[in-house]
Amino acid sequence: MNLDELVSKAEDLFVLPDSVTRLKACMDDEASSIDDIGDIIAFDPSLATQLLRVANSALYRFPNKIDTVTRAIQVVGTRSTYDLALAYGVSQAFSDVDGQSIDLDKFWEQSVSCGLLAKYFADMRNIREPERLFVSGLLHNIGELVTVSVMPESATRCQAFNTRVSPAELQFGVLGFTYTELSAGLIEKWGIPSSIYSPIASIHRGEDAVTGIEEKILQLSYVLALDNVNPEIYPSYHNLKPELHEALSLEREDLEDALDITNLQCISVISLFNPNAFMLY
Repeated sequence: MNLDELVSKAEDLFVLPDSVTRLKACMDDEASSIDDIGDIIAFDPSLATQLLRVANSALYRFPNKIDTVTRAIQVVGTRSTYDLALAYGVSQAFSDVDGQSIDLDKFWEQSVSCGLLAKYFADMRNIREPERLFVSGLLHNIGELVTVSVMPESATRCQAFNTRVSPAELQFGVLGFTYTELSAGLIEKWGIPSSIYSPIASIHRGEDAVTGIEEKILQLSYVLALDNVNPEIYPSYHNLKPELHEALSLEREDLEDALDITNLQCISVISLFNPNAFMLY
């Protein structure tokens, strides 16, 4: 099955919650107000609860408790509210994926780690609405969940990466494309803005082929998260090329600070997006 065929199949198999679809239409309508957005969220109790949990989480660290959807939208921002709702909706779309072929807890740990690192670096560089990069990082590898569902044997083979063969090299050898290409293709099919899927599509491109700062941030975040979550395979910074952080004017000490801070955040934030963790609340 080639990339386009798998993207089309995935579009049929994995459907975003209706509230997220309606929220996107509302965001695209210039006549919509913050009240319209609030009404859509309020009519989906699980989404409303999720938004309040995120607004009060380590992702933001606001000094005062946020206890209403309207206040959360005001503080977080309408665009960021949509981005976070999207992240929740996608994780819900994949909530029934069978975890026999891969370690789903590790999958979500790496996804959340990548997202938190991307948001951290976006904040450092004063990029507007850094939640976009958090969502790109969080969703960068959903192509693996598609493969687990449609071609579980291939997904199992793609687990055998090591210090000599990277995950991307192994995926390309087994499938003919990478998980990030599949992720970006599905996100684009869903009609989600290119600001989310374009950085994902660029993760495995050569550094010389990537010029945008957001793409460079996601490349760096992916590599750091990959090493960070797989210490049994990779020593610290094993996959890091100096040009990845030098292109962003970052020192090695900056990366250490980023990992220290986001590792602490990850402990609580992962429960917000890992579907298996929702059962605890």
